[in-house]
Amino acid sequence: MRVFNSSPPSEAQTRTRILQAAQRLFAAQGFDGTTTRDLAQAAGVAEGTLFRHFANKKAILVEVATSGWVEILTDLLTELSEMGSYKAVAQVMRRRMWNFQKNADLMRVCFMEVQFHPDLRDRIQLEVITKMSDVGEAFFQTAMDKGIYRKMDAKLVAKVFLGMFAIAGFSNNTLMEPDASPQQMQEMAEGLADIFLNGVLAKD
Repeated sequence: MRVFNSSPPSEAQTRTRILQAAQRLFAAQGFDGTTTRDLAQAAGVAEGTLFRHFANKKAILVEVATSGWVEILTDLLTELSEMGSYKAVAQVMRRRMWNFQKNADLMRVCFMEVQFHPDLRDRIQLEVITKMSDVGEAFFQTAMDKGIYRKMDAKLVAKVFLGMFAIAGFSNNTLMEPDASPQQMQEMAEGLADIFLNGVLAKD
C-alpha cells in the first residue's frame, strides 16, 4: 500500500501560518509577553524559519497590525460605497461591530498594541489611515454635493466618522459587554449613527 506524503507548505503558506499564530499570541499575551520561541512553536516552525520571513519580532507585529487595519478599513469603506442610502450608517456600523466580535484577536492587536509602539502607529497613520481618510472624504463630499449632508469640511467629517468607527472597535471592552446580543449591537449601532447624522443638540 503506497503512502502519499503531503507536500511541504509553500513559503507563502508558512508566512501566513506565522502571522496567524502571532495574531493569536499577541492578542492573548501582548507583544512584550510573547517570545520568538512562543511564535515558532505556535506556528509549528523552527525559530530560524521566523527570521527567514521576518527581520525580527517587531516586523511580525508591524505586518499583523498594518494588514489588519487595511482589512478593517477597506471593509468599512467598501460597505459605505455600497450603501443603498447615505443615511444607512447604522447598518454599516452594525455589520462592522459584528465582525469585530468574530475577529476579536485581530481587533485587540490593531487597537491595543499600536498604542504602545509610536513607530508602528506612525506607519499605520501614514500608510493606511491617511489613505482611507481620503477615500472617506470623497464619499462624504459626494453626499454634500447631492445635498444629502450639509456643506462642511468633508475631510473633517471623514475623520470624525473613522474616529467613531474606532470607538466601536473598543466596544467589546468599554461600551458593550463581550457577549452582547445582536439586538444590543443593533441598538448601539443605531445610537452611534443617530449621533453622527443628527448631532446631540435639540432642534429648535
